[in-house]
Amino acid sequence: MKEKAYTLNDRKWRIIGIPLMGTVIAVMIAFDEFLKLSQHFFLSVLFSTLLTLTFWEGNRRIIIWMRRIFPEYGQTGRRVAAEAVLAVAYVFLVSLLLDELYYKPVYHVSALAIGFRISIVPTVIVYLVYEAVYFFDAWKMNVRKTEALMRENVQSQLEVLKNQLDPHFLFNSMNTLAALIDDENTAAQDYLERLSDVYRYVLVSRNKNMVLLSEEIAFVDAYVYLNKIRFRENLQVEKRLSAATMAQHITPLSLQMLIENAIKHNAASRENPLHIVVRDDGDGYLVVENNVSEKTILEKSTRVGLQNIINRYSLLTDREVEVKREEARFIVRIPLLTQLTK
Repeated sequence: MKEKAYTLNDRKWRIIGIPLMGTVIAVMIAFDEFLKLSQHFFLSVLFSTLLTLTFWEGNRRIIIWMRRIFPEYGQTGRRVAAEAVLAVAYVFLVSLLLDELYYKPVYHVSALAIGFRISIVPTVIVYLVYEAVYFFDAWKMNVRKTEALMRENVQSQLEVLKNQLDPHFLFNSMNTLAALIDDENTAAQDYLERLSDVYRYVLVSRNKNMVLLSEEIAFVDAYVYLNKIRFRENLQVEKRLSAATMAQHITPLSLQMLIENAIKHNAASRENPLHIVVRDDGDGYLVVENNVSEKTILEKSTRVGLQNIINRYSLLTDREVEVKREEARFIVRIPLLTQLTK
């Protein structure tokens, strides 16, 4: 799985903050020399600025590293705790090296304790500024994505269910129709039962952002059954999924839409059946692939489009939906989701 690239847009902060903080610390340490504006004070400013640069840049790398490991809004506590431990260790290590390489050889005295206490001040300030800005930006992004996901769900519902009848009326009608079908006509009874399952799943899952893959697979099985009545063995759907994969989540109706797209865009015949494979790739993705045998006239689809699924996944995870067209194969990879989303 590719690691998400992460950078900090903080060039102005560093250009202004490092010399400013170095000067402030020098004033605090050598206030009497500051009042005289002596050469010793300016040397203190230079030394303090170099130290601030060392601490700022080192802790900045720690911040970037921790945000790559704990990028989620809900992982703030773990990220801050890890940063605190690493920051203290880094400040202590730099203070120890400074003590051994400078204070002891030059002044013949250890300044580790006071150096550590002084150095921890700019470190705390740096972390407070970075984390406050990051937390606020993440909060705003989370609000925007929640609103966008709600809009996507509304659009999906309107597209999928725009001609929806009252559920009770429809299910009562199906029950009545089932009673009218001869008991010996098991094929018709099974077809009606699967049709009810499909409609029930659409109603139950339409307001959810994620569903278990096992639930979506059960729905897809019913959907494929309905289509196989039409296509018979000209339509073949193969599933290669582990138990661990079945316990992951995907966006509702996404797998069904990919199968429908394959049926919509490809011809299926006895000589050249449409073969769809649903499998996991061991890399956190669900793969849906099919052989390509394009129709000359495409059927009209009433389901959500592939772009809608791409948009919905972009609001739930940093991992992208991958679409690949080969000469004889069409492949779509959708990320498997956990309850911890961005």
